Amino acid sequence: MVFDVGEADFDERVIARSREVPVVVDFWAGWCAPCRALGPALERAATAREGKVDLAKLDVDQNQGLAQAFRVQGIPAVKAFRNGRIADEFTGAIPPAEVERFFDLLVPSDEQLAADAAIESGDEDVLRRALDADPRNARVATALARILLARGDNDEALALVEPFEQDFIAAGLAARARLATAEDAPETAFEAWDRGDHVTALEELQSAFGDADEDRRDDLRRV
Repeated sequence: MVFDVGEADFDERVIARSREVPVVVDFWAGWCAPCRALGPALERAATAREGKVDLAKLDVDQNQGLAQAFRVQGIPAVKAFRNGRIADEFTGAIPPAEVERFFDLLVPSDEQLAADAAIESGDEDVLRRALDADPRNARVATALARILLARGDNDEALALVEPFEQDFIAAGLAARARLATAEDAPETAFEAWDRGDHVTALEELQSAFGDADEDRRDDLRRV
């Protein structure tokens, strides 16, 4: 549910309601361009979880007392209430993917629950179906890439994780895949890594690629 809220009904529609479901409050103003950019992403996330979380939109110009009470120093300011208290918050216009992650910490979406189940299963076919259903899910992509790397399907693993290299884990797996496809890649290093002997693995990789070009050294640092 998405609704406007003010000082007259804040206690009822936010504080009291948050004892039933989480309530996310968007502190915004009409003149604020970042607020207008963030608003649709917040509304999409709340609507996708209809009945499990509410989104209350509070105009700070019209409700300055509430803005001061909750120490809003910049907008957009987003605060999630649970059981009458602030459970999480952020300030500024963050990307839609980050908005989804923020809501997932409060109430996982059906897609997130399916992804979690696929990752927990460790089954390649289940992971592939989950990634087909949610191609932007980095966690599913990295879980599937681990399976592919373990059996030597480095090119396919690299293709899976390259779009997610802003993710630390995906970047590390992409670096490993690139190193593994190099002609002089020491297979014993990756075998050592897979059995948990990271010291030996890194020593062998350093020996093999220590004098390599800058791109190769970047990959080595990410593994």
